[in-house]
Amino acid sequence: MLRKILFACAFMLINTVTLWAQQETIEVFPSAPYDRHIIFQCLAFFWMAIIGLVVIVRMKLKEIERIQKMGIDRENKDIPLLD
Repeated sequence: MLRKILFACAFMLINTVTLWAQQETIEVFPSAPYDRHIIFQCLAFFWMAIIGLVVIVRMKLKEIERIQKMGIDRENKDIPLLD
């Protein structure tokens, strides 16, 4: 049992040492200017949409508060009904 645990620890140590030895860099950002422009443009549209949604939600919340203050949302029982 102890031999299996030592073998597993040694294998994990060798595996991590070989991973540290590899110093390969992975390009995350494209190097072509056209591709960078497209990424920045998409990010700008994304953030404009997020800001627009926040503004719309805020406007709706203010409208709901206004309606609640006026009491329009409550049902009035002395309103004549059309039968």
